Amino acid sequence: MRRKDKEITDSVEIESIIQRSVVCRLGMVDENRPYIVPLCFGYKDHTLYFHSANKGRKIDILKKNNTVCFEFDIDSEPVKADNPCEWGMNYKSVIGYGKAYFVDDFEAKCAALDIIMQQYSDGTFNYPETKIKNILVIRVEIEQMAGKQSGKIA
Repeated sequence: MRRKDKEITDSVEIESIIQRSVVCRLGMVDENRPYIVPLCFGYKDHTLYFHSANKGRKIDILKKNNTVCFEFDIDSEPVKADNPCEWGMNYKSVIGYGKAYFVDDFEAKCAALDIIMQQYSDGTFNYPETKIKNILVIRVEIEQMAGKQSGKIA
């Protein structure tokens, strides 16, 4: 990271940013072209989880190249100034890299969906078997990630 003064190295703080995030942006490479999608997600034990339809561009890309990048951000707010060259942005973010794998086992899919739902709710859920069979669950094993912040963050 070029700006070491903005780097977040504390793993607890990095995980707090992930836990407070609502969206994960997943980046992939489709034959030398970047492709990024915003997704609902779950995070546990240094692993990300996503659910998806069985078909689509994202799935086609991941079947060919499972190397991914991901990004989270929170507390984003522009910082205005009289001089437009002095404007800035307050934020906290996490960017990382990993490998994506498809989860096929029924019980593992349900466990991953529980992790995803825990990101957004404190409830417990039962999933209809027909729905589980018709969705795809993606697990991203994180290889590395780093946090960054800018400006006054509460």
